[in-house]
Amino acid sequence: MPVNRKNAIVAIIGGGFSGAALAVHLHRAVERLEAVQVIVFEPRATLGAGLAYSTPEPANRINVPAGRMTLYPDDPDSFVRYLDRTNALADDAAAVLPDGQAYPQRSVFGAYVAAEIAPLLEAGGLEHRRSTVQHVGRRGNGWELLTADGDSHFADIVVVATSHPPPALPQVLQPLAGHSKLVADVNADAALDKIDAEDRVLIVGNGLTAADAFAALRRRGHHGPVVSLSRRGLRSRGHPAVPQEPYGDFTDPPSGRASELLRRIRAALRVSEADGATWHGVLDAVRLQGRDIWRNLPVNERRRIVRWLRPFWDAHRFRIAPQVETLLDAAVLSGQLQIAAGSLVSARPDKGGSLHIDIRFRGDKDVTPTDVDAVIVTTGPAHGGILNSQAFLSGLKQAGLLTLCPTGLGIRCDEQSRAVDRQGETIETLLIGGPLARGTFGELMGLPQVTEHAVYVAQVIARRLASVAAVTRSAAVQSVSG
Repeated sequence: MPVNRKNAIVAIIGGGFSGAALAVHLHRAVERLEAVQVIVFEPRATLGAGLAYSTPEPANRINVPAGRMTLYPDDPDSFVRYLDRTNALADDAAAVLPDGQAYPQRSVFGAYVAAEIAPLLEAGGLEHRRSTVQHVGRRGNGWELLTADGDSHFADIVVVATSHPPPALPQVLQPLAGHSKLVADVNADAALDKIDAEDRVLIVGNGLTAADAFAALRRRGHHGPVVSLSRRGLRSRGHPAVPQEPYGDFTDPPSGRASELLRRIRAALRVSEADGATWHGVLDAVRLQGRDIWRNLPVNERRRIVRWLRPFWDAHRFRIAPQVETLLDAAVLSGQLQIAAGSLVSARPDKGGSLHIDIRFRGDKDVTPTDVDAVIVTTGPAHGGILNSQAFLSGLKQAGLLTLCPTGLGIRCDEQSRAVDRQGETIETLLIGGPLARGTFGELMGLPQVTEHAVYVAQVIARRLASVAAVTRSAAVQSVSG
């Protein structure tokens, strides 16, 4: 790593959870090194929340118990202590379940991360630049970052830790673009405010975001009919009634084919079911072994998993909070919510103000005409368009310095999270942090895995800075001796 200045500067672009976690753990990792400056570029006023944990919507809750959410893998009770210390759940009677497990609103976790990073900012260990990075380019052995406010900054090392790209509007829905009741990005400010209580709503998607959108509508008093549509009709699953230990070994021996991996998972599910357990423990084992499982698969097999198995994995892996699950179950039983499998065929606005959608439900040859008042798109981030989602990423792509991961899951990087350029060469001073690296690391969407990856990347950077410092000291000693 060609860092040869006395004062090394590490720039982290993106201050959501991924960027903030990396900043905290990098600060820890370089504490013993002299003069390492860590700067986080994030336009939001606080670090750590990002899209996921800055939402003001009270119906949006973390989807795992608070006891499994932490900024520090070596301190699993950190968030729980914060809840106790701040009495953060005092005004949220629904947060704690009868079994004592707490599922706070997502904004509470964002506040926790901000509280953890605040002392480092106050002490000067980290710096927060409230700017949007517009351009990143080579400058000598380092990088020049140009921000929207016209400033230029130098960094020896750059880490791309930006958020997911916004959802892409499905081509079929393009005729509705600009309609006041088409919600193309549910994370946008006031996204659901124009949907009336009695509106007929089509939610495109059935995952966590769809569940959050429905819960938010219900909190606003919505009582109109809702259809939640996805190709397979797979709804996000809930947590087990009784906690289970992870079950199954899927790395010894390693699986080199997606079909073999699927066979082993199904076999473990049968054994687990025979023992009276549910599928949860088996899928938890797959998640915990995810990085090693992924590493053992060639790229073509990874792509097969993404294409054919990812929807099933997402439905079981990303579980909804019990409060939201109960809400959805009741809505399905009452008939307000229909979980459907099918595909969109066409869409157009009606002269009367409604939206006309043609749907081909799974198993039907004929198209079913459907009139709704609003459409909410919850199909998830458009990962294939990540390099065109921000100006600086587009510039790095045009320069050949960033490329898409061949799995279609993010940005291409190596096993040390270093970016891989157009020629297939690694760039030692340009790293990828957070879920954008999951094409290489596999299971990198859940918070525990994102935190562990932040620790790993921080250690990669710290080792390289320490190595450079050692070489610099050795050269200085030899100079004096000479």
